[in-house]
Amino acid sequence: MAREVTQEAFAAAWADGALIVDVREADEYAAGHVPGAQPMTLRTVPVRCGELPTGRPVFVICASGNRSRTAADRMNSLGIDAYSVAGGTGAWARAGRPVAAGSHEHAA
Repeated sequence: MAREVTQEAFAAAWADGALIVDVREADEYAAGHVPGAQPMTLRTVPVRCGELPTGRPVFVICASGNRSRTAADRMNSLGIDAYSVAGGTGAWARAGRPVAAGSHEHAA
């Protein structure tokens, strides 16, 4: 079972420069994402996990927390210190936290 972090704990980690992976689809990411989040669609997680470091926490986010739990489970099974963000990008935005729009050169 994936470990989850609260929005408050995630916001603190984000402020400290945490590594964030957004596992939503490219169009969802482009519509609005946590600033600094790296896109890695859920379907590409199994083949792209090797791009992630094993020596630092990885915060995985989606729209509401369902896909991020799945992705974090997979990452944890591969030795990555991954945490699913409870409530996802939706809760982040509803709390009035910053949201960036636009695509990213590594969207897949």
